[in-house]
Amino acid sequence: MSVLVVGSVALDTVETPFGVADSILGGSAVYFSLAASFFSPVRLVSAVGEDFPEDYREVLRHRSIGLEGLAVRPGKTFRWDGSYEGRMNEAETRQVQQNVLGDFRPVVPEGCKDSRFVFLANCSPHTQLHVRAQVPEAQFVLADTMNVWIETERTALLELLQNVHGLILNDAEARQLSGCDNLLVAARWVCERGPTYCIIKKAEHGAMLMGPAGVFVLPGYPTDSVRDPTGAGDSFAGGLLGHVAASERLSDATLRTALAYGTVVASFTIEDFGTTRLNEIEREDIEKRLEEFINKTHLPEARRG
Repeated sequence: MSVLVVGSVALDTVETPFGVADSILGGSAVYFSLAASFFSPVRLVSAVGEDFPEDYREVLRHRSIGLEGLAVRPGKTFRWDGSYEGRMNEAETRQVQQNVLGDFRPVVPEGCKDSRFVFLANCSPHTQLHVRAQVPEAQFVLADTMNVWIETERTALLELLQNVHGLILNDAEARQLSGCDNLLVAARWVCERGPTYCIIKKAEHGAMLMGPAGVFVLPGYPTDSVRDPTGAGDSFAGGLLGHVAASERLSDATLRTALAYGTVVASFTIEDFGTTRLNEIEREDIEKRLEEFINKTHLPEARRG
């Protein structure tokens, strides 16, 4: 089953303790698409400017990502400039140039409206609602959000919750949105307002899934190779929803496995700048690391007596 993603395609400049990368391929829709493409066909809806490099377009085509919905608009591509220091848990945004995304109203091509699995990447909830209305028959719609929308567009965000099947956000955002310090209570608060599932990302500490069957928690994949955390959250979402779409079955068990796949794919993303590692690995690498992850987190049956 194809996965539809609506989000940003960007040219990123990133500085970490390991160096600087200038004008590299980035954006929420890009990281999501590359991660999801290991499991399912992907259709990408976004906009770029006339300056968007053809080489970057080829990166996406090479992974058979559908670009029918990638509009080329007069002007420049969205740009983000950020840096990380110390533990690299959070980026400091130095500059954002919205450019062609400033007034962009995504239009889902007719040939993509039959997508059963949809990811509404982080953007204004008004824009997410606009896209949601274009795919009324989607089986599973997962939305992302962030602190700025919780602060400035809360009413629209709460409306969005009533129109999606799942919400994904980080631990600080979950607390901010719900007003609850306890993440279990925060996740339950989200589900009570519409979504069947709430997924809370906890960076290197893993992720939590709340659904009809209760709560499920996974640790992060243990790694000592972190060079650039940019795109980890969107890669996590891509691996997760890509697996769900490939399974063609929406269940608590499927989502628990999907959580593990998302964790593993994100662990590759952070190993080098931008999309470098996602372009280097194959599905076999993901399966091998998943097996290692299972072995590292498996608790042998305790002896009786």
